[in-house]
Amino acid sequence: MNVKSGDFVMPGDVIGVSEQFLPDKLAYDDGGYIKAAVLGTVSIDDFAKTISIIPKSGGPNVLEVGDKVYGQITDLRGQRALVHVQSAQKTSRELAFSYMAAIHISQVKKGYLEKITDAFRIGDIIQATVTKVSKDNLDLSTKNPSDGVLKAICTRCRAYMVKTNNPNELYCEICGRKEKRKVSDQYRC
Repeated sequence: MNVKSGDFVMPGDVIGVSEQFLPDKLAYDDGGYIKAAVLGTVSIDDFAKTISIIPKSGGPNVLEVGDKVYGQITDLRGQRALVHVQSAQKTSRELAFSYMAAIHISQVKKGYLEKITDAFRIGDIIQATVTKVSKDNLDLSTKNPSDGVLKAICTRCRAYMVKTNNPNELYCEICGRKEKRKVSDQYRC
């Protein structure tokens, strides 16, 4: 296995071992062997000890730190909201992987948040910023004013909710219920 920068590889080709390199973009670890995820050329960073693939064609849509994503809250566990990421803001192409993500309570908004249910509920559609990428798992943040809940459904009657004058509150016009959320400044009624 004598792969060097610039070598042409195909998906599944072994390009290194985990004792020698860390897999980076479009490369993955498979039982200690680092393999190419796409057709392309090898790129080795000797300083960082990483190996990655530069795709030959546009390549798959892979998320990076700083990207804006859209997703749906699937579960609320303790101090984390779990999100199924459905698309990225930068492109209309589908994502290369089915990403699962989490938003820790400290990444929801600036300042103190007592409980995660004061920001999100299961089923909410959100916009968030990627803060960490680890294979097909992401850490997200909604601290930016444009990030947060874009669309929410009332937990009582399941009707869509509208914004109130309070920036962190939504109102159901059907049953009159008010609920707290981390509302994006781009909320859609």
